[in-house]
This record gives sequence, structure tokens and C-alpha cells, in this order.
Amino acid sequence: MSFDPRTRRALREAGVSEDALREASDAAASDAERTAGTIESFFEDRDVVYSDMDLTHSTSEYPEHAVEYADLFTHSADVRGWLRFDSWGVYVEGGRVLSDEVVELTLGPTVHERVRFATDREEL
Repeated sequence: MSFDPRTRRALREAGVSEDALREASDAAASDAERTAGTIESFFEDRDVVYSDMDLTHSTSEYPEHAVEYADLFTHSADVRGWLRFDSWGVYVEGGRVLSDEVVELTLGPTVHERVRFATDREEL
């Protein structure tokens, strides 16, 4: 996690040491790496997931998606990457693990929203 110069200066003025800033930054980056790994495993372990995404070509409240892969990486404290389904893919700009059965991702173009993915429709 990189603090912008103003934030770093304000934190130093508030008494936060450079060592503490570095430790916080390292902890945030480690947490992002764990989150990315957990989300990749979530998709890796299943052939199908369900989402709360509003799809114009679906009549289901919670559409089904055939999973190909999730390829995530971290940039400082950010989780980014690509999520590929059977016939389409989308850029991932952030994510969090809500439970063993549900993850939430911020999807980029053309979705542009936060979407929950679950192992079963009932989890949504």
C-alpha cells in the first residue's frame, strides 16, 4: 500500500514513524496477496458459480457462469486481474472474500460494478 505524499506527511505529523508506515504498507500488501490467492482458489475449485450480476440476456435472478479461470495479481494493496468464463471475460479491479461460499469483485468494463459470486444461488 503506497501512501500518497500528503497522507504520508499528515501521518508523520500525527506522530506515525516511517517504520510504522512501512509496516502498515507491508501488512496491507500481504493481506491483498492472501485475498487474491483465496479468490483464485474460489474460482479454481468449481466449474460453475452464480452471481447477482444483472445480465440483459438472462432471465435468472442469479445467473449461472461456467468458470474457465481467475488470474489475479496484486499491486500494493490492490487486487487486480482477469476473470474468464466460458464465453466472456472481465477485468477485476478489486475483491474481497465474504465467506467460504461467496466472494465479491469489482468488475471493470463493460460491467462496471461490484458483483457477488457464490457456490450456490441460495448463498446470494
